[in-house]
Amino acid sequence: MKVDEANSTIVTDFLILGFPELVDYKLQFFYIILLMYCMILCENFVIILLVSTSQHLRSPMYFFLGHLALLDIIIVTSVVPKMLDVIIREGSAIPFIECLTQFYLYGGTVSAECFLLSAMSYDRYLAICKPLHYISMMSSKLRYSLIISSWLLGFMLALISLVLITGLDFCGPNVLNHFFCDLAPLLEISCSETTFIDIDMIILCFPIIILPFLFVIITYVFIFITIFGISSTSGRQKTFSTCSAHLVVVCTYYGSRLIIYMVPYRGRSLTINKLFSLLYTVITSLLNPMIYSLRNKEIHSAMMKYWLICSKKRFM
Repeated sequence: MKVDEANSTIVTDFLILGFPELVDYKLQFFYIILLMYCMILCENFVIILLVSTSQHLRSPMYFFLGHLALLDIIIVTSVVPKMLDVIIREGSAIPFIECLTQFYLYGGTVSAECFLLSAMSYDRYLAICKPLHYISMMSSKLRYSLIISSWLLGFMLALISLVLITGLDFCGPNVLNHFFCDLAPLLEISCSETTFIDIDMIILCFPIIILPFLFVIITYVFIFITIFGISSTSGRQKTFSTCSAHLVVVCTYYGSRLIIYMVPYRGRSLTINKLFSLLYTVITSLLNPMIYSLRNKEIHSAMMKYWLICSKKRFM
């Protein structure tokens, strides 16, 4: 903090508390989070490598998976390195500009992932409900349009939140009882009137969370109708298996975000808030590759071929 000419304090940095309730287990917690972070990076880099190099993973589904993996890497990298510093130091300062940068980068990628999951549900809808026209309808042009739109919309809508936050006054205290610069804890310590921003944030939840989620629900209604119309049990199971992983990821992803952003923050305990944030920041990014990609037979096949090629080069 610093003092201006009118003897009022102006916040120039924030103190992130992290997890004071786990101070007796900070080393164990630090190593668990570090291990999870390394696993997330390895899983998602492997997916990106396989999707970008394997000739067998050229379908639109894997094209979207590669971008989902990239978004997960950016999400955790914007939060976890600073969180590890907070854990080991039992609290750590972060400059105001760095805090806003973290807030924007995290918000932009999370929003982009919401739109990307909607694009992936449309891909599954075309593959199951319109299989004869799937290749022609999910053209290269449409794929790139969906990807570019997801990234642009995510960061443009996050920019609105950033502008609103920069308009707030922070005059003390400067303590964030959280593990990163998220929206709710920043509003908690602002000395400005935040009712207007609270309303704006709820409004922004509709294009970022509610509308994409409704789109996913609508596509899956048609998908289930098509699946139930298949006469054979084995046919239904095989068809459902092509979209079950995406459905699990969607439920976990949107479910945690609906709880965080649509349920009033001030009515919940701080520990529960941080646990939910940890769930959708770290746990979801860890499970996404396991659920969606690493259990996929084509991914396994591509991994085995890549490993065999690397092994042959090593012994040549």
